[in-house]
Amino acid sequence: MDVNELRTVLLVLCFLVFVGIVYWAYSPKSKRRFEEAANLPFADDGLAKTSRLGTEQE
Repeated sequence: MDVNELRTVLLVLCFLVFVGIVYWAYSPKSKRRFEEAANLPFADDGLAKTSRLGTEQE
């Protein structure tokens, strides 16, 4: 096997990995997880935010 065949095999392998990642990212099962993760910064943790002095802030 010469270097050109190795390059071709590596190219095909990388393309298949790329297609697999795209399929995983856009599958309906992953979409629910990604939407849930995207909303995590907006989730209310239920705890009052306090300053360093211990007083509640709004």
